Parts: sequence; C-alpha cells; structure tokens
Amino acid sequence: MGDQKTAALGTWANRWTFILAAAGSAIGLGNIWKFPFITGEYGGGAFVLVYLVCIALVGIPIMMAETVLGRHGRHSPIVTMRELARESDAGRGWSLVGWMGVLAGFLILSFYSVIAGWALAFTWDMGSGDLMGLTGEQVGAHFDALVANPMQLTFWHTIFMVLTALVIARGIHKGLENSVRVIMPLLFVLLIVLLGYSIVETDQFGRGFSFLFSFDFSKLTWEAVLAAMGHAFFTLSLGMGAIMAYGAYMPKSASIGSTVITVAVLDTVVALVAGLAIFPIVFANGMEPGAGPGLLFVSLPTAFGHMPGGQVFGVLFFVLVSLAALSSSISLIEPAVAWATERFSMSRLVATSLFSALVWLIGMGTVFSFNLWSGEEYQLFGMTVFELLDFVTANIMLPLGGLLIAIFAGWVMKRSVVYKELNLSLGRFNLWRALCRVIAPVCVFVIFVANLYKAIA
Repeated sequence: MGDQKTAALGTWANRWTFILAAAGSAIGLGNIWKFPFITGEYGGGAFVLVYLVCIALVGIPIMMAETVLGRHGRHSPIVTMRELARESDAGRGWSLVGWMGVLAGFLILSFYSVIAGWALAFTWDMGSGDLMGLTGEQVGAHFDALVANPMQLTFWHTIFMVLTALVIARGIHKGLENSVRVIMPLLFVLLIVLLGYSIVETDQFGRGFSFLFSFDFSKLTWEAVLAAMGHAFFTLSLGMGAIMAYGAYMPKSASIGSTVITVAVLDTVVALVAGLAIFPIVFANGMEPGAGPGLLFVSLPTAFGHMPGGQVFGVLFFVLVSLAALSSSISLIEPAVAWATERFSMSRLVATSLFSALVWLIGMGTVFSFNLWSGEEYQLFGMTVFELLDFVTANIMLPLGGLLIAIFAGWVMKRSVVYKELNLSLGRFNLWRALCRVIAPVCVFVIFVANLYKAIA
C-alpha cells in the first residue's frame, strides 16, 4: 500500500495540519466543562496526574494505532479495514470495525449537532442582550424554554449542520485544512482572552487554580481512576473512524509518535486552561462548579450578565464553545463522506449533502426528546431517543471500536508493517507494542464493563 494511494484521497499540507485537525476533533464540548469539573471533583492535581498516566497508557497508544491503520490504508476507514485485513491474512469480519466507527460518528453527530445548536442560540441571546441582568432562575427558565421549543431547536440544529456541511463539502484542502487553520488558532486566542478576563475581573483566580490543581489524594477513589481512564479514551475521539480518516491524509514523512503526543498535550492544556478561565467566574458569583451542562447554559450566562464587559465576553465564550463543537463535528462526518466519494465516485458536494441531510433527520429524534417525545410512551428501554443514542455510542460502539483497533494493530497486522509506519527506535516500538497489545485493551475493556454496569445498574 504505497504513496500512489495518497493522491486518491489527498494529504495534509504538513504535519501541523494533522495536529490541528486531530486536536480539533479531540477538543469539543467536553473539554470546556466536563474535564475541568471532574478534575475538581476527583482531587484536582492528583486526578490530573492519574489522567496523564491514563493518556500515556490508553489514549496515546490507541491513537497511534488508529493513525497507523489510516496512514497505511490510505482509504476511508471502511475500505482501509477491509484492505488491511486482506493484507494481514485476517478474516473479512475486521472490516466491520470500519463500519462501526463510521456509524458511531454518524450517530454522535446527530445529537451533538443539537447540543451545539444550544451554544449558537446562546451566542445570539448573549449578543442581543436578552441574558443581561437575569437571575440564575430566569436564565434557567430561558434555557428550559429553548429546549422545550422544537421549532427553535430545529432552527439552531439546522444552522449547525449547514456550517458543518459547508466545511466538509469544500474538500480536504479548501474545507478541512483551511477551516482548522482558522478555527483552532482562533479557539486558542479566545481561550487566552477569556483567561485574562477571568484573572482581571474576578478575585477568585487563586481559588479556581486551587480547585483544579491542589493535590487531594483522599478523593482518588476507584471511581476517580475509572473516570480518568474513560476520559483519556473518549477525549481523543478514538474508535469512531475520525483519527483513521485523518491519518489517511497524513504525510509519510511525519512522525506518528511525536504528532499524537502533541495532540494529546494540546487537548489536555485546552481543557485545563478552560477550567482556569471558567471556575474563577463561577466562584466569584457564588455558583456551584459541579453543575454539568447547567454550568455552560445557566451558571456562566448568569455570571456574564452581571459582570463588567460581560456581554462582550459572554459572546466570545459561546463563540469559543461553538468553534470547539464545529471542529469536532467535521471529524464525525468526514469518514462517511470519504467512503461515499471513494465507493460510489460521488462528488464531495453530493456525498456531504446526502449524509448531512440524513444526520439532520436522525437529529430530529434528539430535538423531540426534550419536548414532544419526552414522555414514557416514546421511550425505548426507559430512554429517550437522545439518551439511547448517547448510551449506545458512548458505552458500546466507541469502547468496542477502540478495543478492536488496538487488538488489530497489536496482534493482527504484520509487525514489520507497523514498525515501518511508526518509525520508532526498537525499544520505543516494543514499549508501544506492549501497551497496544495488553495494557490499553485491558483498560478499555475495564471502561467498557464498568460503563455498562453503571448504566444498567
């Protein structure tokens, strides 16, 4: 599988474009509120240390494995897994890994788009002044009114899917490459501006820093270790075909090891800086840091509404959240579009339009989950459409995909092929192989079983 296949799908201009694209895929809504919150909840700096160990043992080895599969295959994830299975004299069943990853990304985008639509709605509401001076109860009522209104949710869901489709339809260079070159630096700049605002306008930066980084080993329970392992896996967008698709566009000269480590570091730094920017604002307004999504859509809008310059910085904050969501959403649909253009010789415009419309349609189930279909009569296994999609993708498809990718790269692919792709020293290659063959799969299996048990119990 040589470089002649590179031309069929195209390649990134350089290693840094892959880094920005993969970091964009990894940096999403969860980085802005989930990681800072679980860090504070599970022991601050002590949790960060455990998380970094989990990134090293689980996240980085599997991300390297998925990138190897993508770059060696040089096709969409579905075709890549079929071709690599044939090259490795393995069963055709391995191609299902590609199908499952593409389907997982597809289903995740259907509800991710609706949630991202909330951020767009709040960007507009903050800019128009509708949220200024409101109490927490009033902002909460405003948010409840948004999710209870299927027409509003549909409008913002549609806007977000159109933005995603516009990027994808323009192709690898004009679309993906140009967008991440703008979105990611802008995201970093907005984050630094918000951090500066948090330092200058609140007197709680020290408390926010302490919340995130004070070492409280008493909070490092087994549950905390599981949370660290789970987040180390999920935060890097593993098991959904995105990294495999992006790896297919990666130049042969780029080092997979150092590139993946850079992505992991960027992802972690963004999450921590987001926490340093957000929590001083939360503490300064006497609010609860553990509010989950409510932190984004109730606590922070309330805080911005009562702070000097709050309207401007509130808009910047929700633009940041929307950009983070957009950088992730384009990676969720790209594997499906790449497959359709390859398999049926479709133009990217036709493939993008077709799949975006299908994702939009499935997303309407999530829109209605918060209002028209929220009753028990519309639930399956006691879950709304949104809850069911979230459960199946997060608890079954992604861990299973990551587990199978690690096993395939570690046990099924020919050692000489993987060694050549990774281009590591023998000692480092053997370390990666041990992690990929044993440690990472065991950890992902533990996450898989623990999440299923927690969800079912």
